Order: sequence, then C-alpha cells, then structure tokens
Amino acid sequence: MRTVAVVGASLAGLSAARALRSQGYDGRLVVIGDEPHRPYDRPPLSKEFLAGTLGEADLALESDDEDLRAEWLLGARAAGLDRTDRAIRLSDGRRVRADGVVVATGAAARTLPGTDGLAGVHVLRTLDDARGLRDALALGGRLVVIGGGFIGAEVASTAYGLGLDVTVVEAAPTPLTGPLGEAMGGIVSALHTDHGVRLLCGVGVKGLGGERRVEAVLLEDGRSIPADVVVVGVGARPNVEWLEGSGVAVDNGVTCGADGRTSLAGVVAVGDCAAWYDPRAGVHRRVEHWTGALERPAAAVAALLSSGAAAPGVPRPPYFWSDQYGVKIQFVGHTAGADTVTVVEGTTDDRSFLAVYRRGGHPVAVLGMNQPRLFTRWRKQLALTTP
Repeated sequence: MRTVAVVGASLAGLSAARALRSQGYDGRLVVIGDEPHRPYDRPPLSKEFLAGTLGEADLALESDDEDLRAEWLLGARAAGLDRTDRAIRLSDGRRVRADGVVVATGAAARTLPGTDGLAGVHVLRTLDDARGLRDALALGGRLVVIGGGFIGAEVASTAYGLGLDVTVVEAAPTPLTGPLGEAMGGIVSALHTDHGVRLLCGVGVKGLGGERRVEAVLLEDGRSIPADVVVVGVGARPNVEWLEGSGVAVDNGVTCGADGRTSLAGVVAVGDCAAWYDPRAGVHRRVEHWTGALERPAAAVAALLSSGAAAPGVPRPPYFWSDQYGVKIQFVGHTAGADTVTVVEGTTDDRSFLAVYRRGGHPVAVLGMNQPRLFTRWRKQLALTTP
C-alpha cells in the first residue's frame, strides 16, 4: 500500500496511525480530522477539565518527541468515500486517494429538537463543547442535566463539586439500566441523592422554556424545573453519514468483522463508529469506551495490511470506568443475558463493593465501586474465562 488514510484524529485514529507504523507500514500516512485540534483525551472533559484542575496541554495524547511521519489534515470533515478509487472527499472539495482506509470518525452527541440557538444549552463531546460548558459552570447557578447516563452523571458530580444547584432528569425508571442492569444501576445512581443532587426518574422532557436563553426544563408530567444551564446527555450517534453510497455496510455504526474489516475491501473501522462482530455473543456491537479505541486498532491495522490474512483474536471484554462524587466506578463485560448479580465483597450501602454478573453460573461481567485492586483481578480472570 502506497497510501493509507485514517479518517478521524481522536484516540482511535491516533492508535491506528501508531499501529500502522509499529507494524511496519512505511508508506504515506494521512490523518484526517474534522476538529482543528491535535488528538486529545476525552474522559477528563467531564471531570478534571470541566472542574478547572486540568488544562488543555494535559489532554494531549501525543508526546513532544513523537513523529508518525503523517500528513495531518485537521479541520477537514469527510464528506464521502468513492468506492471505485477509494478516495475520501472532504467538505472543502479536496480529495484524498488511498489504497487503505481506516474509518475512525467516532460519534456525535445527540441533541434535543428545537434547542438550536438557545443560549445556555450544552452537550459534551468535544474540547470546544467542554470549553463552553466550563465557562458556563464557572458562573454558578442552577444546572439541569437531561440524561442519567455516565456522561450526565459525571457532569452532575463535577458541577456539584463546583457548588452549583444540580438536578438530573432521567426518562427511564432507573438510570444506567442498560449498561449495569436495574439493581446495580439504581445503586450507582443513588450517588446523586447521597450528595443532595436531585434525581428525577421516570419522566421525559417535553421541552425547554425561554426565548433567547434557557430558563427552565419542562417535563412531560407538567412540572417546570428552573435552569440557568442545561446539559443534554442523551447518548451519541455514530458519524457514518458520509459513508452513504460507498459500499460500506452501516447499521448503527459501520458493520465490521471480528477484526474490524468492513464490507468494502481495503477499508477497516475502529472506535465509537465501528460495530465489530463479537464472537462471544454472536452479534455486532459498538463499544464506545476508551479502552476499545486504544486496543482494537492494532487488530484492524493487521487485517488491513494483510488483506484479511491475519487471524483475528477474540477481543477482551469491554471495560470502562467513571469517577463520580469521589467514587471510582469500574465495569467490565456485558450484562445482557446475565441471570444473576451477586455482591461478593463489601456492601452496597457503603458504596464500596464488587458485584459479579453471571449467566448459568458463569461470570460474564463485573462491577466495582471503590474496589480497584479486587476489580483488576476479576477483570483479568474474566478475560481468560469468558466464553
């Protein structure tokens, strides 16, 4: 391959570029990113960066002496992929012809309809998002977080630490049921009420009040929650629209094999936009976690450089962590199909415990709250034993 283009300049794209060089690729390498920034770390955006304890320089993912011998096209959004000559069309009219393509375009935060142009309403996905939200929180006041998932919970925790009056609104009866299950989702989300943050569950948002600036969150049950700042944390959608008509199969993300290969030869996908085949479960899954963006590009690059001859390994069970109200939350595996969950260490009342999810008596997932050492041992065990 004379030219490989990596479309996406966040962690997954950077990891793919590093893997290309470490696996011996010495040809032309082009990295395309829609943001103007060099690759940066996203997890701190909702925590340390938002709180002002971490600066922008601390987010850098590249070392000062790192040189991937790459051409960086930043601030350039991919607008299409021509399947005939495998050329990436950019929104500014440029074209990048490549022999191999790594799709790492990530995902975009979902927004609430009708909120465009309404001041005081924020999402949190990018560095620019975090800059705006940090400035807004610095003014204090009343924050309403719409969505009780991990991003929303981390923002609520950070804002609480900054002294804001915080309310979390969650449409589901129990937050975090999807990733953690109902019982453990309820225990983890109770951190909000432990710290005096209002948690309103089982009620949807009808709209936002205010003409030019948000003044309230209007709930479907008729209540109105006063708000100076609103953060919408209702998930993300994969950035795959630019692949329409390219021949790359898409279904809630780029449909990939267990090694990241797509339906179009010479194209692999990694990161939040990629739905890899999970041989353990027999389904395609998008893994929107930091560790997946760090680890999986190596396998995808191996498949790309070998034209699929490299045997795909079985990916490690997905792992993520979250820091909320001074509590470290760690999770590995999948709760789907688990028929039991048992606390094996500590107590849920103390918010310091380790719980194991099992299917037919076999461990399939592990959740830890303030149990990092024990969790690490279970994580290694799960990677070895999960079927």
